[in-house]
Amino acid sequence: MNNPLFEALFATGAAGATALEAEDRGYSYAELDQETARYANALSELDVQPGDRVAVQAAKSTANLIAYLAIVRAGAAIVPLNTAYTLAELDYFIADAEPSLIIVDPERDPGIAARAPRVRIATPATLSALARGASPAFETAPRAESDLAALCYTSGTTGRSKGAMLTHGALTANARALVAAWRFTPADILIHALPIFHVHGLFIATHVPLMAGASILLQPRFDAGAVIAAMDRASVLMGVPTFYVRLLAQEGLTREAAAGMRLFVSGSAPLLASTHEAFAARTGKAILERYGMSETLMNTSNPYAGRRVAGSVGSPLPGVELRVVDDAGNLAPAGVAGAVEIKGGNGFGGYWRAPDKTRAAFTADGWFRTGDVGHLDAEGYLHLAGRASDLIISGGLNVYPAEVEAAIDAVSGVIESAVIGLPNADLGEAVTAVVVAEEGEGRPSEARIVTEISERLAAFKRPKRVIFVDALPRNAMGKVEKARLRRTCAPGN
Repeated sequence: MNNPLFEALFATGAAGATALEAEDRGYSYAELDQETARYANALSELDVQPGDRVAVQAAKSTANLIAYLAIVRAGAAIVPLNTAYTLAELDYFIADAEPSLIIVDPERDPGIAARAPRVRIATPATLSALARGASPAFETAPRAESDLAALCYTSGTTGRSKGAMLTHGALTANARALVAAWRFTPADILIHALPIFHVHGLFIATHVPLMAGASILLQPRFDAGAVIAAMDRASVLMGVPTFYVRLLAQEGLTREAAAGMRLFVSGSAPLLASTHEAFAARTGKAILERYGMSETLMNTSNPYAGRRVAGSVGSPLPGVELRVVDDAGNLAPAGVAGAVEIKGGNGFGGYWRAPDKTRAAFTADGWFRTGDVGHLDAEGYLHLAGRASDLIISGGLNVYPAEVEAAIDAVSGVIESAVIGLPNADLGEAVTAVVVAEEGEGRPSEARIVTEISERLAAFKRPKRVIFVDALPRNAMGKVEKARLRRTCAPGN
């Protein structure tokens, strides 16, 4: 028995090639291997055993990314936690995951120690100090493909967050599929500006380049100017839609600046067609949009070579099956919206200590119910309409927010929109648009928005109310927090 994930990450890179580079220093593959050994020895000194969970709530850094790789090497499973979580929110995750070790930034150490007195706690500095004095050799802990490698908590849009159990096999298979689909080679250099407490930054933007023997250019956070400055020596950027909106606001984003970049990837939230088109016009590069989830990692991708469709997340990756079904479980025809279901080697092993929720998440024939609504077009590209939980039922008729948002976003002067359903005595739910608009003479009125979209949408889909705001609330990965909008925009607030 080997350690499938760790060994796959170090199987291709040449010993002397650069694996990881940041502001403080760079690491060749050989040096990174030694550093993960030192950190794995440090974890062992803190009594972390194979099969344990290690919770991490710490700022993005080279050391903390190496600590993750060492957790895999030591045979434990990481529990990545959003750095924005409060101490009160952490109580739930610590009690549910029962980690043997929590790695936290110094300012959180006293608070967590008081709330979890029986759990061992280390700061990144403590772990680094132990690693500096540790041996650069470590016998990698054997793991099976079915063993837990990560416990990732969902965003909790429909109640308490659930821990998705990601296995060595799923993480390895999905990364291999992406290396092939996105044509990664050892010559690639990835600009890594994503947070590392989420699937996108911790796994996709780390596993894919390492598995290809490529290089990671680690940036502490997203800074549009710093990303543009790095483009002259990089080849790939993985980001969320907010990245591309902010890059477009920079005068330095030009065809010349992006000339050496071969791939721009967007995910974690819907990318507006207008952003896709503006980026292509400015840089000559078409953003590649894909679709993934905490439970399933990456499911679909627009093609590397072929037509990238704005507003679509592409077709299933190799090893992934996808279907769209109606309420009766029958396959929906092309162009007809239904529930998106997934099956494949990328799938998670169920929800942590929640067998009832795990059973409810799968169909009788083994397909995972994603909770997303969408349709397949005639070419097999998936178009998402939103979360099933965001579906608006107005007067007994189904309204998919993404369709209404697309119409509103096309109105001149609208920057972006979010469509929600609010309680209504007559309709049950009233379609409500929350809009961010330009200032000045071009600012659209509620009446103009409703009038302009009337040619595209049936009357029951048009908003009964338009609320103008300065910005839409978003989570750390750029997804609009519609549950928060429903609370703040509810009648009486």
